[in-house]
Amino acid sequence: RYRPDWASLDARPLPAWFDQAKVGVFVHWGVFSVPAWGSEWFWWHWQGEHDAAYERFVRRRFPPGTTYAEFAPQFTAYDFQPRQWARLFQRAGARYVVLTTKHHEGFTNWGSPVSWNWNSVDTGPHRDLVAELGEALRESNLRYGLYHSLMEWFHPLYLADKQSDFKTQSFVLKKTMPELYDLVLKYKPDLIWSDGDWEAPDSYWNSTSFLAWLYNDSPVKDTVVVNDRWGRGCSCHHGGFYNCADKFRPGTLPGHKWEMCSSLDRLSWGYRSNMSLAEVMDEMSMIEELVQTVSLGGNYLLNVGPTKEGVIVPIFQERLLALGRWLDTNGEAIYDSQPWRVQVENTTDTRVWYTSKGPVVFAIFLLWPRDSVLHLSSPIPCPDTQVTLLGFGGTLQWQKQPGKGMLITLPYMLPSPLPPQSGWVVKLEGVK
Repeated sequence: RYRPDWASLDARPLPAWFDQAKVGVFVHWGVFSVPAWGSEWFWWHWQGEHDAAYERFVRRRFPPGTTYAEFAPQFTAYDFQPRQWARLFQRAGARYVVLTTKHHEGFTNWGSPVSWNWNSVDTGPHRDLVAELGEALRESNLRYGLYHSLMEWFHPLYLADKQSDFKTQSFVLKKTMPELYDLVLKYKPDLIWSDGDWEAPDSYWNSTSFLAWLYNDSPVKDTVVVNDRWGRGCSCHHGGFYNCADKFRPGTLPGHKWEMCSSLDRLSWGYRSNMSLAEVMDEMSMIEELVQTVSLGGNYLLNVGPTKEGVIVPIFQERLLALGRWLDTNGEAIYDSQPWRVQVENTTDTRVWYTSKGPVVFAIFLLWPRDSVLHLSSPIPCPDTQVTLLGFGGTLQWQKQPGKGMLITLPYMLPSPLPPQSGWVVKLEGVK
């Protein structure tokens, strides 16, 4: 049994499904999807910081005296079709999906018994969004993760605890912990993505006792995976897999399982009605982030922000489907893979990332070399080495490179009216 201390909790082996999955979709959805402007931190920028741009936005668009709470009834989810979402995420190549059950605004996307009238069942959609999406994802065989913010910016109990320098714990005992236990017992998540921890130590949040219960006695004790945001200073040090920071990219292979979360809208996690095409990640950047992350042993969690009606806008759908098409061809180098002894090398023409599966090595390159010859300096071939290009029939010619490594002759690509895809994978069998 695990004890409620980090030495014991950190020794728990990470359930294998998470490392095998590699690709997930993140969904930021809440009352912040109603103003749909700036970011999901709208309420804080507007009334916590009194940011002039946010104050001006509300003055221009809403009646005088409008409060944030008045946005909730407009969070309708009228067009939310959980099965369509699940199908889209499946086609995107995701193996797990993480939904915001509650962001720092405190509004819960299920009927939380301790969030009276500030939840999606009592107001707004009048639906249990957490349950509906969970059912649809499980029908599609996708793992279900729940994002949950420990803190709430403007909750009176939280503000009182903060005032006492976190010597009191009213908010944790009456709000945070009841909600976490409720989420686990009701929805049996595969993953808990904790956030909002940074203002207080883990002893204030009671994180270690919650995790000990989760790992010892909860209905998901053998399968559940958690991240590292459980109190000030925990990030990158304690918990299950490490997020370290939003959009974290290590330069070299970390010694611990990690995840990179990224957002299709480069400027926000929540939906923004004024988003422009230039602010949306293109296919090349997405594939590059994925490949770089997986070669360094990480998982890639890509975020979309749906509208207040529950629509994932077409440009996000298009990007997700492009990711899925790439994975249909090249997923063999991604899913269930392991980092190789060399993770990345720079050749004259292009940068090459490596992954491996048992004795098989995959070399992934994003730019097609000018002379259609790929130079790899790290793999050591033998006479029986076989080289193939994923998505292309037949084996490729190769020769030993003078010095070390190998030269691979890629197939001649006919000029095509369509833009070339981003990224190709060479599969190497019989190399060291």
